[in-house]
Amino acid sequence: MPEQRNYLLGYGERLAVPIEVAPGGAVKRPPYGFDEARERLLPRFRSAVREMDSLPEAVCPQDETVASLILHPEYYAKSHFPAGFLRAAGLRAVGSRPRRIRPDKRSPDSKGRPREPEEAMTTQLFVAGTRASFRRLADGVPAWTEGATVSTSLPSIEDFSAFSVEERVRSLADDDAPQPLEIVLHASVGERDRHILAGYRAYLESLDLDPRLERNFFVGGLCFLSLRADALRAREVARYSFLRVLRAMPALRPFPSVLRSAAAAPRSVSLPSQGTLDPSLRVAVFDGGLPENSPLTPWATAHDAPGVGPATADGLRHGERVTSALLFGSVSGGAAERPVCRVDHYRVLDPRDAGFDLFEVLRRIRTVIQQRNYEFLNLSIGPALPVEDDEVHVWTAILDEHLSDGRTIATIAAGNTGEEPDDPVMKPWRVQIPADCVNALVIGAADSERPGWSRAAYSSRGPGRSPGFVKPDVVAFGGSAREPFLVTDGGVGVVGTTGTSFAAPAAMRAALSVRAHFGSVLSPLALKALLIHCAEAGGRPPDEVGWGRIPKDLEDLVVCRTGCVRVVYQDEITAAARRRLAIPIPRQGLSGKVFITATFCFATPVDSGDPGNYTRAGLSVVFRPNSTRFRAGATMANTAEFFRPNALYGDHGMPRADAHKWETTLHRCVGKLARSLHAPVFDIHHNARAHGHADIDAHPVRYALVITVEAKRVPDLYDRVLREYGTRLQPLLPVIRIPVRPSADLFSSN
Repeated sequence: MPEQRNYLLGYGERLAVPIEVAPGGAVKRPPYGFDEARERLLPRFRSAVREMDSLPEAVCPQDETVASLILHPEYYAKSHFPAGFLRAAGLRAVGSRPRRIRPDKRSPDSKGRPREPEEAMTTQLFVAGTRASFRRLADGVPAWTEGATVSTSLPSIEDFSAFSVEERVRSLADDDAPQPLEIVLHASVGERDRHILAGYRAYLESLDLDPRLERNFFVGGLCFLSLRADALRAREVARYSFLRVLRAMPALRPFPSVLRSAAAAPRSVSLPSQGTLDPSLRVAVFDGGLPENSPLTPWATAHDAPGVGPATADGLRHGERVTSALLFGSVSGGAAERPVCRVDHYRVLDPRDAGFDLFEVLRRIRTVIQQRNYEFLNLSIGPALPVEDDEVHVWTAILDEHLSDGRTIATIAAGNTGEEPDDPVMKPWRVQIPADCVNALVIGAADSERPGWSRAAYSSRGPGRSPGFVKPDVVAFGGSAREPFLVTDGGVGVVGTTGTSFAAPAAMRAALSVRAHFGSVLSPLALKALLIHCAEAGGRPPDEVGWGRIPKDLEDLVVCRTGCVRVVYQDEITAAARRRLAIPIPRQGLSGKVFITATFCFATPVDSGDPGNYTRAGLSVVFRPNSTRFRAGATMANTAEFFRPNALYGDHGMPRADAHKWETTLHRCVGKLARSLHAPVFDIHHNARAHGHADIDAHPVRYALVITVEAKRVPDLYDRVLREYGTRLQPLLPVIRIPVRPSADLFSSN
């Protein structure tokens, strides 16, 4: 008789019900009174107008320009967005970025006593309009009266100025020779912004530069362009009023830092004689290609992406090793495991990409993912550029936009800069673009598959940008000098290597194994949540390992241990909606300490022009452990802390007080005495925003929740939950049998 296994329980969404909450909120006390706000801002408006009026017409298309409006830190929330002020002044918001400032004053405390100002995060808004509109604003402020629509936002504004060239230029080499540059304009693809692009073309042609408008990417309200110019003319380009950022074009991550020293001598290996376990599954890999005589071709198909040039030896070598990691994991014992599924390997690199234009590499990737409907993607390449807190790179924006519907899971290598020397400005050791994608699964490297593992020294570290603060999401084995990652090496041998390039496909292989095991019942978003949920952190800091190392053994992902039950919820929630999710705990028979581990993952549209408000969807989650306990006058049961910010982010601290609401992943384990639990629930609320303010017309977002309940004193907990919730929850039935030891043949067919 086969051993009875307690498989994951599915259909947790059947335990969800809608709820209504009465509106409410405290009256806000402003830091500045109306008269004080008007007097302090008037000279700033006038100074900005003088600077704008000094600009040449060529940099102001249709006489429009862009100014910087910095909100007081107490007014960064979407409910305080100064929409009425901008509308009345004839201005429009075109983007924002986070800023850390020390305001002149803070609002008084609840007893009216003054408080000392302190440094805090806030929002820098970019506002556009004609120079005449800015002049009318400055001229009209003295006549404004308290309570008028145009006046009510004045106390929320901390500073106002013209948007200077110095704020726009990043990492520009002081060189007389032309250098490759990346340009970011505040311009969307719509008709309204055509004059911005036309003005940019005319201005660059007046400087004898090629605007390269045909080589652009539009993402949200931004246009990303490439340019070649010397330092002097680059600074002239930066005067263009709708230019947001001008920076050096990053190079491709160098292969020597990915293909580190081969720590193990080549040895022979036996490859499988069978096909893939699940022929219906396919995963797309974007890399340097596969050699024509690769031994991996029985399970991997090589494609040349549209527009790619000739291959390079380094690219082919890297591509083959990445594909080996996805097919077999780290090969040990002289025999490779049977692959889970087929790989479509797209070569997107050629010799030109090492020099100037990584835009073309991204264009090839985007063409494929737009034309082919892949649920699984792996990316072990990218720009050699660490994440920036106040700007979003085009690679990140394009990939996050594609992943925003939650129908695809992409594993992205975090980078191999973890041993770079400290630099307080550039921070080269941080995760590399596009490993700040909030909708992807970003993978760092662990140095061992055994107990006692650590972050591999080379693996790039967090934190990521906020939202997306916990990066990498997880780590997987990527090899080390003492325990190399073994990949096939062009023949029937294997070679030892190290890098997050191999950890990422190894993590994807784990997700694909679960998918093959249970079939399509688990969505890509649920697979992402499951890998994070089961990751082992072992007390290691989140900037080192994210949520932890994913399990080596498949059983740890799909089977519930004695005394525990694990449930997967998959659903979507509309904007502003609230929903109550029951946590499956038996009403009787529990004793001792009960541990509840929960992992929320959701997919979200993004605002590339608003890094501080990058995720357009957020989940507010409230934990109610006991449905019988109420405060006086309350209509809902008492709440208890669960996803508290300091638990999520360790010693890093939150960039702003509500930032955890906008993170796409929430994960934590909480212990409670059994007697304190009665019909516990999570109440969730879908917050939606656009350009920093509320967006009640936003589309629904998909989410996945994985909950594990563990009670060591109740060994039959799984059976009790199944009996009590059996009409709604169901065990997920394997399509392909799980092995006793995953280090043997991964699966055998039913």
